[in-house]
Amino acid sequence: MSSRVLCFVSLLLCIFPAIAFALHLPLTLTHFDANDPSRDPYQILSYLASSSLARAHHLKNPQITATATSDATTTTPLFSHSYGGYSISLSFGTPPQILPFVMDTGSDFVWFPCTHRYVCKNCSFSPSSDQNVTIPSFIPKLSSSSRLVGCRNPKCSWVHHTNKTQCDECRNSLTTQNCTQACPPYFLLYGLGTTAGVALSETLNLGDRTVSNFLVGCSIFSSRQPAGIAGFGRGLPSLPTQLKLHKFSYCLISRRFDDSPSSSTLILDSTSDMDRKTNGLIYTPFIKNPIVRGKEAFQVYYYVGLRKITVGGRRVKVPRKFLSPGKNGNGGTIVDSGSTFTFMAREIFEPLAVEFVKQVKNYSRARDVEVLTGLRPCFDVKDMGKPVELPELRLHFKGGAEIALPLGNYFAVVGEGVACLTVVTDGDVGGGKAVVGHSGPAIVLGSFQMQNYYVEYDLRNQRLGLKPQLCI
Repeated sequence: MSSRVLCFVSLLLCIFPAIAFALHLPLTLTHFDANDPSRDPYQILSYLASSSLARAHHLKNPQITATATSDATTTTPLFSHSYGGYSISLSFGTPPQILPFVMDTGSDFVWFPCTHRYVCKNCSFSPSSDQNVTIPSFIPKLSSSSRLVGCRNPKCSWVHHTNKTQCDECRNSLTTQNCTQACPPYFLLYGLGTTAGVALSETLNLGDRTVSNFLVGCSIFSSRQPAGIAGFGRGLPSLPTQLKLHKFSYCLISRRFDDSPSSSTLILDSTSDMDRKTNGLIYTPFIKNPIVRGKEAFQVYYYVGLRKITVGGRRVKVPRKFLSPGKNGNGGTIVDSGSTFTFMAREIFEPLAVEFVKQVKNYSRARDVEVLTGLRPCFDVKDMGKPVELPELRLHFKGGAEIALPLGNYFAVVGEGVACLTVVTDGDVGGGKAVVGHSGPAIVLGSFQMQNYYVEYDLRNQRLGLKPQLCI
């Protein structure tokens, strides 16, 4: 950890004194401003493609955190953002302080920007800007319920993903039982971004309910993180696990790449009717996560069984070993709300792209746009006198569930009528070389592909439910 981070942590330690239901939350997308002439649409797609590929690299090659109950349903707004994520607002502390959090099913830790000294580098919403922005921060000294997590607290091991005690300074002390050492600082990676801070025990306020002793990270230094992260993965510190949720669900509003106050809904559910299926949903079971030493993050992901992919009704020839996770953790498909565009290993992407090129006869390739955006194939569809017609992309899952994606979920139209497939893979992105490798999941289903779908994570019955639905 850098000396700057350690300095911030030491300052933070001086700030503190000794120390079942369902929720509906709005989910928001902040779009790029299409009226801003400085916002080049090709640059936007290149940025999202690059960040999606960086995210895939992180998910496939995770690094462990480094050291330096009531029967009700609640909803909350879910907002969309220009940097590719969707966020919710959560309230922590006594009295409550409300902050935005990116909803992330690919991680399991909840943290917020913390203290007046919080610093975030390269955290502008604009992918082309290096200017720092003011980000709302949680102020622990204003909350009577803020407590530092001690090194002997079992939740400290949740932060660092280990069963071992984190009390290094007290291990050889004669007063081990009375050790007051704090839980060591955390340092987390999120694709392009990072964050560092210390663990707090705090009160989470959900509507008319309060959840005390909630484990949350107090980050004092971040890079490329425009908001806190609410981890919805399968780990012990995740929001669903700490709240003992039976299921959670959301519907992602369409991306239009301009600023919009529109939001959809995130539902947090801990109702007792455990086996009931939601009307209209088709289900596919979650697949058992691989257990790989040094890649504990694989256990956090939501794996699903993808049986086959078809383009225009034709089956894409995908090597079977890529469809199911092996004991080494390689292969398989995960659902990740923190990724924008879907990632596919080259062995899957290449036959997919070839099939699209083979079937698209009425449009020419726009190779110049492919170079600018890092996406391919791209087609010139500027003949506005006719509706755009491209082959259907359909995903077939175990259990009989199928998704026939709407055209807008897998092709983005940019510039003067150019449509690009919004799937990324190893190789050239925005003029640079990005290599992801064969480690980890072979497919990462991103949020762009799940627009206008109602998605339910049935945690009790270990299944994913899906149905097309207009989310606005």
